[in-house]
Amino acid sequence: MSYLQCLPPSVEPRVSDHMPQIKDMIKKIIDNGYAYIVDGDVYFTVDKFPEYGRLSGRKLEDNRAGERVAVDSRKKNPADFALWKSAKEGEPFWDSPWGPGRPGWHIECSAMSAAYLGYSFDIHGGGMDLVFPHHENEIAQSCAACEQTNISYWIHNGFVTIDSEKMSKSLGNFFTIRQVIDVYHPLALRLFLLSTHYRSPVNYSDVQLESASDRIFYIYQTLLDCEDVLSQHDEATRKDSIPPDTVDGINKFHNVVVASMSDDLRTPDVLAALSDPLKTINDLVHTRKGKKQNLRIESLAALEKTIRNVLSILGLMPASYSEILHQLREKALKRAKLTENQVLQKIEERTIARKNKEYEKSDAIRKDLAAVGITLMDSPDGTTWRPAVPLALQEQQVTET
Repeated sequence: MSYLQCLPPSVEPRVSDHMPQIKDMIKKIIDNGYAYIVDGDVYFTVDKFPEYGRLSGRKLEDNRAGERVAVDSRKKNPADFALWKSAKEGEPFWDSPWGPGRPGWHIECSAMSAAYLGYSFDIHGGGMDLVFPHHENEIAQSCAACEQTNISYWIHNGFVTIDSEKMSKSLGNFFTIRQVIDVYHPLALRLFLLSTHYRSPVNYSDVQLESASDRIFYIYQTLLDCEDVLSQHDEATRKDSIPPDTVDGINKFHNVVVASMSDDLRTPDVLAALSDPLKTINDLVHTRKGKKQNLRIESLAALEKTIRNVLSILGLMPASYSEILHQLREKALKRAKLTENQVLQKIEERTIARKNKEYEKSDAIRKDLAAVGITLMDSPDGTTWRPAVPLALQEQQVTET
């Protein structure tokens, strides 16, 4: 998670450390008349909570016995769910006022969130599959324990799919983050995940990861080029003013970021909006017209700062542009099964072929490298290389588009 630049949680509570809080909450629910005891089991009475189903939009009559709800003749209603389950042989158990047993699946979350955040807090998250019954039951039991219970926002993330099929252990089509970041940079993976709205399914594929890797290389290369130009000019000599068109571009970008992030964290729109300020930086750094622009350095400094702030919000800001570009190159070489020396040797062979007017050989070398995701770039100073989407995957990308 640290490789993906995810901030660590303040607290990571364990259920086994919070048995007193769990039992206290169950006792409150029983005392308030929302639960009953049967043979050492404690069940929540959903009929006593008229708002049951408000999160998922499901009605009690939708919960047919045997579908998502265990059939148990001891229950008053098939939808009643366990707060405490009596001990079974071979299972861990704790003593309680209702006999030895263990907590039900749902009560743990309500008790631990109440212990650290209180009964009212801002955001509760989880996967789409937890809306019903897990989160629905959490709401019911928390409200039964404390009438003032309130959660302002429920956010539910979509699933990772592979070829539009849900990734799961049971289907055997899953892999770990460690396996992915062994060949792709963690921030390329983060960019890929942010490129889809969190509520939507994320369709994982090599094409998508390659595209994300290519995109993030472009972002950091653009910012490094900008940084290099700025380093050649003393900050103290910069003027306070910025050209009106740069100000307009920055304001437009800022407005899109604020509007998109305020509207249910629409990160794909923010990433798309990065294109214009990045293009402006490239124009100012590389084109003849851009190099002649009035207050060019001031524009570059303002644009770089604006983009840096947004990348920080998205958790995409690296410690060093040059260092992460080096890391992205290393990952690309690993995927291509080549070393840096082998690529440089190919570049040298191509340079000689071009001098000897062996253009067919020259083109073949370029194409062979492009096939494994290495693009050659010619300039008056010589030929350099950068990672790119391998040719076959580029063709696949065009077909999918």
